[in-house]
Amino acid sequence: MSTQPVRFAPSVETIAEDEAETLASLKDSFREILETTSQDYAHAVRAVHAKAHGIARGTLTIADGLPETLAQGIFAQPGRHEAVLRISTNAGDILDDSVSLPRGVALKILDVQGDRLPGSEGETTQDFIMVNAPVFAAPDPKAFSKNLKLLAKTTDRFDGVKKAMSATFRVVESALEAVGAESATLKTLGGAKPVHPLGETYFSQTPLRYGDYIAKVALFPVSPALTRLTGDTVDITARPDALREVVREELIEHGGVWELRVQLNTDLDAMPIEDATVEWDQQASPFVTVATLEVAPQISWEHGVTDHTDDALSYSVWHGVVDHQPLGGVNRVRKETYELSAGFRGTFNGCPMHQPKTLAELA
Repeated sequence: MSTQPVRFAPSVETIAEDEAETLASLKDSFREILETTSQDYAHAVRAVHAKAHGIARGTLTIADGLPETLAQGIFAQPGRHEAVLRISTNAGDILDDSVSLPRGVALKILDVQGDRLPGSEGETTQDFIMVNAPVFAAPDPKAFSKNLKLLAKTTDRFDGVKKAMSATFRVVESALEAVGAESATLKTLGGAKPVHPLGETYFSQTPLRYGDYIAKVALFPVSPALTRLTGDTVDITARPDALREVVREELIEHGGVWELRVQLNTDLDAMPIEDATVEWDQQASPFVTVATLEVAPQISWEHGVTDHTDDALSYSVWHGVVDHQPLGGVNRVRKETYELSAGFRGTFNGCPMHQPKTLAELA
C-alpha cells in the first residue's frame, strides 16, 4: 500500500444508475419521520439526531507549520475560529436515554474562507458531522434507505418496547464484544453501550475532499477531564435525560479540549469512496492533528434557552467549502435530505434556519 496520499479527482466517485430513485425513497422516509414527530410534539425536530445532549461554544485553532498535504482547504492557513459543538443521539425522535444509541457530534466552524459548496453560497461556515464509530451503518445509499425506512416505521412508537429491546440488544452486543466482535446494526437499533458522550472519539465515517487530496476527519478528546471519561458508562436507569445531565455537569466544571485530526486516503482500493462501511487502516494512514478545539467551562444546556439555540441551528456535511466537498453515495444523498429536514423544521416552527457569522448571533 502506498504511503503517498491519493489526489482528488471527480472520477473517484461512482454514481449508481438508480441513485435518484434511492434519494426519492430516502426523502419519503425523512418526511414520514418529520411529520410523525412534529404532530406528536407539536414542534418539529430533526429527522436524524433529534435529541441534543448539549451545545457548547468554543474556539478552533488551526495548527501552524502543517505540511503541504495537511495544509489544505480551511486548514491551509493557521488561525483561530469561533465554533459551536452539538452533542446528540442518532434517532429521529426524542427518546428516553435508556434507549441507548450511537452518539454524534456536529461541529460548526465560523468565519471560514473559500469557494462554497452548492446550497451554501453566501455562508461562512464549515460543518463536520461525526459519530462515535469509525464506519457508517450502511455501505451505500440503497442500504441507507432501507435502514431509514425501518426507522421511519418505528419512529415514536412503543416507547416501552424500545426500552426493553435496547436493554436486550446491549446484553447481546456486550457478549459479541467479549469475543472480539461487534454489530453496527445492533448498536443502531439500541444496543450501544451507554457511554459518556464527552469521553468518546467521533469520526466522519464518510470521506470528503481535503483540498488536493481525500480524507476522513475525527474529533479526539485530549484534555484529562475528557479522557478520564473514555469508556465510562452513564447510569441511565430512570433518568430520561441522563446524558444531558452528565454533559452539563462536566462542561460546567471543566470544559474540554479536543483535537481535530485528518486521515488521508493513500489507496482507493483499500480505502474505498463508495463503501461507507469500510474502515480505513489507521496503521497505513494514521489520523494526524490539524486543529485544536477548546471549550471553556460553560452551561451546555439550560431549559428554555438552549432549546431555542438548537432550533435555530442546522448542520449538514454540505455546509462548507468546495475544498471539503463530501464524497461518496451516502454523502450525495445527504444533501437534499438534510435540506428537507432543515426546511421542514424552519417552516413548522416559524424559525427559519440561518448560518451564524459569529457566536454572538446565537441565542
